[in-house]
Amino acid sequence: MNSIMLVSLIFVGISMLVSMQLKSKFTQYSQQPLAAGLSGKEIAEKMLRDNGIYDVQVVSVDGFLSDHYNPANKTVNLSPEVYSGTSIAAAAVAAHECGHAVQHATAYTWLNMRSKLVPVVQFSSSIVQWVLLGGILAINVFPSLLLIGIALFAMTTLFSVITLPVEFDASNRALAWLGNANITRGQESSGAKDALKWAAMTYVVAAVASIATLVQYILIFLGNRDRD
Repeated sequence: MNSIMLVSLIFVGISMLVSMQLKSKFTQYSQQPLAAGLSGKEIAEKMLRDNGIYDVQVVSVDGFLSDHYNPANKTVNLSPEVYSGTSIAAAAVAAHECGHAVQHATAYTWLNMRSKLVPVVQFSSSIVQWVLLGGILAINVFPSLLLIGIALFAMTTLFSVITLPVEFDASNRALAWLGNANITRGQESSGAKDALKWAAMTYVVAAVASIATLVQYILIFLGNRDRD
């Protein structure tokens, strides 16, 4: 159990550092105006049109870095800084979220897989910590409970791993379109790429942390079985 806490603390620290760097990069590139002069809303709408998507609405939502694409109601939700902003950061984030809309419209395999896992992960996430805790406490009398917890946690880990190609692909689509549409040029393109790289790193850290924690629980289960 101590090893799990140690791994968790290590990745909490790493996650905080990456999050701080992401916020720093977003602030940096938010202060660099885009030569094209387009707002995040305008960029998002243009990218959607250029990809033949006309049934997705671009809306503004409250919150810092709260940007996301909602496939349920087909909306690209942009934070105020991105929605109204005319910076490199606003362009990168707006295009990235539209990248998800393009994935949805083209039935991108990894996005479809992640979407199918959402109900399962929502259920498992609501009980997995309690099942794992109970499994650890009752490992000598009811080891199967820990195994159930491991299976539930494995689903959230799988979701984190599948999220990686979804996020990287959305960024690749965004950067390619920004360049081809002449929205970003030269150093602007490098800045957009840098901003999206740090956004992706948050998902990488989450996936690696989940894998490491899953391995720790598996080792505890196997170690207890070997003692029997």
